[in-house]
Amino acid sequence: MKKKKTTDRREFIKTASAITAATSITPFAIGAPKGRRALETVNLGVVGTGGRGTGACNDSLTINDNVRLVAMGNLRADKAKQKRDQLAEVHGDKVAVEDANVFGGLEAYEAVIDHPDVDCVLLTTSPGFRPWHIERAVKAGKHVFAEKPVCLDAEGWHACQRAHDLAVKNGTAIVTGTQYRRQANYVEAIEKINEGMIGEPMSATARYCSTGIWYRDREPGMSDAEYQLRNWMHFTWLSGDQICEQAVHNIDVMNWIFGNPERCLAMGGRFTRPEDSEMWDNMSVDYYYPGDKLVSFRCRQVPGTKADVDNVIHGTEGTAYIKAINGGSRIVDRNGNEIYSSRGNIGAAYRQEHKDLVDSILAGKPIVELKQTADSSLTAAMGRESAYSGMPLTWEFMTEDSTQDTFKHGLKMTDAIESRGFATPGSYELA
Repeated sequence: MKKKKTTDRREFIKTASAITAATSITPFAIGAPKGRRALETVNLGVVGTGGRGTGACNDSLTINDNVRLVAMGNLRADKAKQKRDQLAEVHGDKVAVEDANVFGGLEAYEAVIDHPDVDCVLLTTSPGFRPWHIERAVKAGKHVFAEKPVCLDAEGWHACQRAHDLAVKNGTAIVTGTQYRRQANYVEAIEKINEGMIGEPMSATARYCSTGIWYRDREPGMSDAEYQLRNWMHFTWLSGDQICEQAVHNIDVMNWIFGNPERCLAMGGRFTRPEDSEMWDNMSVDYYYPGDKLVSFRCRQVPGTKADVDNVIHGTEGTAYIKAINGGSRIVDRNGNEIYSSRGNIGAAYRQEHKDLVDSILAGKPIVELKQTADSSLTAAMGRESAYSGMPLTWEFMTEDSTQDTFKHGLKMTDAIESRGFATPGSYELA
């Protein structure tokens, strides 16, 4: 396969140690505005008005005084109008979306991105679209909020690299939905780790083990494209499987601490998924980071099981426990004595990422943090591909050799799309 040039991006991840509790994050790059008009109010447009899209709008409208929502795009325009009306009940005049600025269909993203009144686009569709929507928005000169994951494969990762560099050049912001990087107990605990409170971090366990996930039945008359878009979680070209769509949060925390992994070996399987789902329901990945430091990662979605979505980092002088959601963090020394603790507040973190984005735009110092999230997203995809194939994989292969592009470019709602079914190790072909 043709080799692709890449650079060592661990320096960007390591920069995360500089973040402070006061601001929640120090940008990995600052765009230098060139001839851009000064903004007093940031006009938002959203692409994808499901639960996460509506949540992102609500978070930004809640925490920012100087934003307005002016355009919305969704596969179904009627659903977008319903969400607009619900948001308007809460936020009043800050929701200024006329019927003419509600767009439907697969081309709705273009209408929102190209809208002359939109300054910042919130990209919250199913993940398969994400790298291509991001790159399109950056080329249009828009600021971007992009939900995680930001890519599902190597070609999506390369698109994110291009978009990040162009945003820095053009002076436009990109903030991503990795809210733990703005959650106080995560920020503080990782600062303590970087300051040496547990000595040298040597290994870790990361878990996103949950119960079942939603599934949507096929309705009569639906095309393959309509059905897969409606039931997107269960088709890997749209979700990337659980490890990418959901468990990337834990992987991002591990990369935040250790850098990017050098290699991995994974396994897993499926027992409880619906017959036509392409997803596995469990994966276990050993990620090896620089210095041969091992992270044992597991994710699972199985009904009736016990959840575990926490992270444990083992150092030469102590252990850090960083819990998900509102669980908080604590650090103990080698004798088990607690030497640090803090509470968690994930709701504040969701809102903070939108405040940081808008504040950076208004200050003329736009945050550009796409590369860190692209690296974590590709780390998740590397684990998936290792599990699916049964082969050990390296970061070099994923960033330089792989040409995998799972997205259905040129998709139409009437398209017939044959599902590849679930992957079987030994017969699954790497790309």
